[in-house]
Amino acid sequence: MDRLRPRNRAVFSGFTNAEIEKMEKLLRESRRQSFTPDFYQKLAKSFNYSSGRAGKPIIKWTEIESWFQTRLQDSPQVPENELLSPQGLQCKEGEIIRDPSELEFEARSSKDGAWYDVETFVDHRFLSTGEAEVQVRFVGFGAEEDEWVNIKNSVRERSVPFENTECSNLKVGDPVLCFQERRDQAIYYDAHIVEIQRRMHDIRGCRCHILIRYNHDNCEERVRLRRLCRRPRS
Repeated sequence: MDRLRPRNRAVFSGFTNAEIEKMEKLLRESRRQSFTPDFYQKLAKSFNYSSGRAGKPIIKWTEIESWFQTRLQDSPQVPENELLSPQGLQCKEGEIIRDPSELEFEARSSKDGAWYDVETFVDHRFLSTGEAEVQVRFVGFGAEEDEWVNIKNSVRERSVPFENTECSNLKVGDPVLCFQERRDQAIYYDAHIVEIQRRMHDIRGCRCHILIRYNHDNCEERVRLRRLCRRPRS
């Protein structure tokens, strides 16, 4: 039977950073963990015997229980059929986006607004608003660069570079992903086509001049097809 959090119990605030990290990890794995008094007692014992608690007050197992119950109430566990799983990327029950095992994804970083290839989905959570987020690890970056991103707005199927023969299919207004090259960075941003100056192809491939406008700052740039990727269909 589930235990209710005592309404009047103050949450212990003397945990060390290492102890909080340990409990956060256990909380993320809670669907595979049984939170019983025995679990809390063993965890309290391991904390109290660790070198990091030397000289600090002894932790009671009920204080650990209170921490977990508070977090569980503030961030309720999501039912298994709503999790990010091999069966599908889901925002709501029954709303399957696609099967990640069959697709490659890209995600938009909140740090610079650029899109990066996703190496793996590390974790997932549902906000109080009902929106779903996933923690992503980008290709070529370590765990310290992991980010939480909105599934609906900042995760999508990976964009694909255009082939030389595909320029004839482009139209003004088409959304694209453009490789922006600057002195201090070279990253991919969303853009749309403003103008197309078609040229005869030669041995080097497509020679058309394509004027694009970046969505994030409205700057325009004339580029070649090799710098553009085809956006996934909505």
